[in-house]
Amino acid sequence: MSAPLSPPVRRALLSVSDKSGLVDFARALVEAGVELFSTGGTRKHLEEAGLAVRDVASYTGFPEMMDGRVKTLHPKVHGGLLCRHDNPEDMAAVATHEIATFELVVVNLYPFEKTVADPNVAVDDAIEQIDIGGPSMVRSAAKNHAFVTIATSAQQYGRIVEQIQESGATTPELRRELAAAAFARTAEYDAAIAGYFAKVLDQQAEEAKGHAPRLAVTLTRKAPLRYGENPHQSAAVYALPHAEPHALVNAEQLHGKELSYNNLLDLDSALAIARSLPEPGVAVLKHNNPCGAATAATVAEAAAKAWEGDPLSAFGSVLGVNVEVDEAMAELLAEPGKFVEAIVAPGFSPAAIDVLTTKPKWRDNVRLLRVGAIEPGRAAIQLRAIDGGYLAQNADDLPDEPAKWEIVTEAQPDERLTADLQFAWAVCRHVKSNAIVLVNNGALAGAGAGQMSRVDSVEIAIRKAGDRAAGSVLASDAFFPFDDSIHAAAAAGVKAIIQPGGSRRDEEVIAACNKHGLPMIFTGRRHFRH
Repeated sequence: MSAPLSPPVRRALLSVSDKSGLVDFARALVEAGVELFSTGGTRKHLEEAGLAVRDVASYTGFPEMMDGRVKTLHPKVHGGLLCRHDNPEDMAAVATHEIATFELVVVNLYPFEKTVADPNVAVDDAIEQIDIGGPSMVRSAAKNHAFVTIATSAQQYGRIVEQIQESGATTPELRRELAAAAFARTAEYDAAIAGYFAKVLDQQAEEAKGHAPRLAVTLTRKAPLRYGENPHQSAAVYALPHAEPHALVNAEQLHGKELSYNNLLDLDSALAIARSLPEPGVAVLKHNNPCGAATAATVAEAAAKAWEGDPLSAFGSVLGVNVEVDEAMAELLAEPGKFVEAIVAPGFSPAAIDVLTTKPKWRDNVRLLRVGAIEPGRAAIQLRAIDGGYLAQNADDLPDEPAKWEIVTEAQPDERLTADLQFAWAVCRHVKSNAIVLVNNGALAGAGAGQMSRVDSVEIAIRKAGDRAAGSVLASDAFFPFDDSIHAAAAAGVKAIIQPGGSRRDEEVIAACNKHGLPMIFTGRRHFRH
C-alpha cells in the first residue's frame, strides 16, 4: 500500500549558518511533536535555548571529523532523506539499517558569497567557506520532495510551521515550490564558487593577457523595470551577490516613478562621471553621453555650469552628483524651463527633497536615488552579448596617472589649462567614440560623440560650444589620424589638447600644434567606448 501523499512530519534535520529565526521555528516544531536532529553550532544554539536536540553524530555512530568538514556525509543521513516512503524496498532498507526518515530538512549554506565579497580574502580562506555537506543535504531533500520538505531560507519558516500546525504535514504544492527554490539556491551557490575561481584564474591569466576558460555569473533579480530600451521590450535589473552598498544597483529610490532600462543606463554613466570629478561635481547625461559636466565652489554653481554645457539637451536628462544635493541646487533645477528625469547622489537634504518633490511637473516625475557614498566600484568584468555568446573584458576603470603623461609640444600648458585638461580627460573616457570634448574653466563646453570620423566629432563639439570654444581645451579619446582636427580646433580658439598619441602621423599632428602654438599632452592610454 502506498504511503500518504503528504507524510506526517516526525523528524527534522537542522544545519544552518544563518540562525535568524531558528529558535522560534524549532520551538514551534517541537510543540507540534517533531523530533529535532542537528550538528555542531546549530545543535549548540538550539540547546542553549532549552530545546531537546538529538546529535547527528550519536545517531550515525560516526563522529564529526577534519575540523567539521565531515559531519552529515553518511548513509544514515542521506538514506533518511532519499528513501521513498511508498517504495517497499526503500522502507525495508530503512528498517534493516536502522535509518531514521527525515520529513523536514532545514539548511542554509556557509556564507561563501559574503566571504569572497572581501577583495582581500585569501584563497585558502575562501575555500574553507565552500559548503559540502549542506548542498548535499539540500539536493537530496529537494530530489525527494514528494516526501521531504526542504527549507533553505528563514523567510520560508512561517508557511512550513502553519501547515504542520494545521495538519501535521506540508502540502505537495509547497514541497515542490520549496524544492525549486532549493535547486535554484544550490545552482546560485555553485555559480558563485565557479565565478570566484574564474576570477582567480583570470587574475593569474592577466599576466599572460588571457582570460579564464570558463566564466560563471550569478545574478539575483532586483526589480522589474518599466520597459526596456523601447516600450515593446521587457526588462529587469539584476544584482551581483554582495554588491557594494554604494553601488547603483543598491541605490535607495527616495521619490519618483518606476525606473526604466534607459534611466539606469544613463544613471550608471552619470554616477561614473560624478565619481571621476573633483568635489563638488555634477554630470548631466542624455542617451548615455554627457551633455554637461562641471565642478565649482558649490554644488549649485557646479549644476548651473553643467546645465549650460548644452541647455537644450539637458532638458529631460539625468544627473550624477558627487556630494549631497542641497536646497540651492534643487531650486536651480526647478526653475521654469528645466526638468530632469532622475538624479543620483550620495544624498539629498530635506529641503532639497521638499523642493524637488513638490514643484509642479517635478513632483510626479523626477526620480531621486541615494547611493550613500561616492566611491569607485571594484574592477569588474564587463559582459556584452553577441550572436551566440558574450564578449568579456576588464572594465576601463584604471585611474589616470598624470605623472606619466608627456607634453610633446614646444608650448607648455599653464596651471589653468592643465586643470582643464585633466578635467577634460576624465570626462572624455565616458563619451561614445569617436569622442571629443571641449572644456572651459572647469565645465564641459561641447561634446562630439559617436561619429565615424574624428574630425566630424571635433566640428560637432566646436559647434556645441559656440563662443565658449575660445579659450577651451580639447580631449580626444583616441589618437588623431590626421592633422585636420588640430587646424579646426585652433581656428575655433582651442588653447590646448590632450590625447593618447600612437598614430603613425603623430609627428604631423605635433607639428600642427607647434604651428599654432598649442600645448599637447600624450597620455599613452586610449579610451574607446562603444
